[in-house]
Amino acid sequence: MKNSKEDRSQFLRIISHIRAMFYIFIDEVKNIFKDRGVVILVILAVLVYPLLYCSLYINETLVDVPVAVVDESHTPKSAEFSRHLDATRDVHVAEKMATMQEAEQVFKEGKVHGIIYIPADFDKKLNKGEQAVVSVYSDMSSFLYYRAMVLSTNYVVLDMGEEIQVARLNAIGITGEQQAMVSDPIPYESVILYNEGMGFASFLMPAILILIIHQTLFFGIGMAAGTAREENRFHELVSSSVHRGGTFRVILGKSLDFFSLYLLWSVYLLGFIPWLFNLPHIGNPFTLLEFVIPFLLASIFFSMTVSVFVPSREIQMILLLFFSLILLFLSGISWPQSSINGFCKAFSWLFPATFGIQAYFKINTMGASIHKVGFEQIGLWIQTAVYFATTLLVYHWQIKKSIVKSKKDLEE
Repeated sequence: MKNSKEDRSQFLRIISHIRAMFYIFIDEVKNIFKDRGVVILVILAVLVYPLLYCSLYINETLVDVPVAVVDESHTPKSAEFSRHLDATRDVHVAEKMATMQEAEQVFKEGKVHGIIYIPADFDKKLNKGEQAVVSVYSDMSSFLYYRAMVLSTNYVVLDMGEEIQVARLNAIGITGEQQAMVSDPIPYESVILYNEGMGFASFLMPAILILIIHQTLFFGIGMAAGTAREENRFHELVSSSVHRGGTFRVILGKSLDFFSLYLLWSVYLLGFIPWLFNLPHIGNPFTLLEFVIPFLLASIFFSMTVSVFVPSREIQMILLLFFSLILLFLSGISWPQSSINGFCKAFSWLFPATFGIQAYFKINTMGASIHKVGFEQIGLWIQTAVYFATTLLVYHWQIKKSIVKSKKDLEE
């Protein structure tokens, strides 16, 4: 009989804990939707940002970059080189100039993004069996201009070079299989993996999508914390009236709200958006789910820990500007992780976005299984455990401060 009463008492205690947590969950949902700033960050920004960014990069690659050709040779061969160059996908011969001075002028005016210079001795050297030189002057304000010009010029040089070599071999009587072996002794086949079109969006957007989740979570939780302080007469993060007797329940109630919301947003950002804009999306949905759960938990607890030390909403917005680009650079997407120094690499491991970007890129772009991203997965679970512990500590500290101030206020 005694055990039955104890079991019933324990059951009622559990129900009471669940009710308290549910109360905090509902209260947090209300707080989010009555705060315009938080709504803009965790609803509108998440909805609009990926559409905006993907629309900007929808063409993936630069096509028909305008260039000027300076042809001082004025021969059929130099004209053929210019025609072949214009026929490539990447560049368009917008101007044909007689001198470099004229080409420099249109370049400075911004009408072209590069100059191809064909010297006067171009045809003469080819006829004598010597090497002819073609110079490429590229606008380096963007590496994409340089890439387009160099690729196009190299394709034309290789194609015309093979034609010239075949003609020379024919002239000395070398034909057939022997000719093929001499003109192309080491044939090669270019195989581009994971990003066949070499598109800029396919390379950059996976990192941007993860950053949108991480950053909107971080700043949404931070802004909600700032609002809670402003509305609390003691200017504490957690009021003694909502803790309902336990730090653990406060944290679970608050975190469950953002976790459930961003689990839905993850389907939209990491599944629907890549499909809509034809970005690489070969990852297994269950593998993505296994990755998303620790990533969201780590991001939420990281944000909740930091939010305790951010005194106002204004400072939160300053952090938004400061950290957004830094996290992209530290992620290993814009610059290889192997070339990042040890301190910066260790610093990057403090942020869930670093492991998140690497894991998502490998899963959704390269088709990796969860075992292939073991390092990132373990890193995210470690961050989840560490930041959950730090959140417990700082929230417990905040609740105690709030209780002490409430007692002093009642005594006065």
